[in-house]
Amino acid sequence: MSGHSKWSTIKHKKGAADAKRGQLFTKLAREIMVAARSGDANPEMNFRLRLAIDNAKSLNMPKDNIDRAVARGSGVGDDSAVLEEISYEAYGPGGAGIIVQTLTDNKNRTAAEVRAKITRGGGNLAGFGAVSWNFESKGLITVEIIDGDPEDIALEIVDVGAEDVEVDGNTVLVTAPYENFAAVRDSVEALPGVKIESGEIALVPTTLVPLDDKGAMQTLRLLDILEELDDVSKVYSNGDFSDEVLLKYAETP
Repeated sequence: MSGHSKWSTIKHKKGAADAKRGQLFTKLAREIMVAARSGDANPEMNFRLRLAIDNAKSLNMPKDNIDRAVARGSGVGDDSAVLEEISYEAYGPGGAGIIVQTLTDNKNRTAAEVRAKITRGGGNLAGFGAVSWNFESKGLITVEIIDGDPEDIALEIVDVGAEDVEVDGNTVLVTAPYENFAAVRDSVEALPGVKIESGEIALVPTTLVPLDDKGAMQTLRLLDILEELDDVSKVYSNGDFSDEVLLKYAETP
């Protein structure tokens, strides 16, 4: 859990730089569109849409882009779009499981691209259910402590329903039950001295696969390559990445 949560945090922070290329905005827009299509176009009535919009705002996506994505997803205007959600399962070069979630308007193109990247990265595609049985849907919240003691605030977060918390400097990584995620997020947001950096529903591994440094670096590189595909929205792994490997990889250009 530790390696998974910290890697999620690193990816979110690196995302601000990725946004300069515009690719991240495309991915954020797609998530907003699918969320808007799946329920009410009002984020107050559609929690998935609210999460998608909040995440986009935290990564400085312009309001006009957000509004346009909501309109397209809800079928308003001539440029409305239909995207299909498809997941792929695989094993990485070190044997860790990988789940690739995609949003696409052309599943044949997406399947070919995902398969090619996994094969070239030293991994292998797996059948449906081969990897996903080892993951559970959880709420992940990254909280920045603005004022107060992180350890004390972490205890307060546990009191409002968090399943697990991990303090990393002035950041608290929070895991919440899937069914109570909305309530926990709202309660955390109401605490004094905190700022929510990100909040998302994510697949969290129940057990981790040990990786040596080489296998861990190769797996992280493959996860990055997969996330660079336009149709890929999220990538998850049950690889056990040590703090040292995560730090080393985060510093890699």
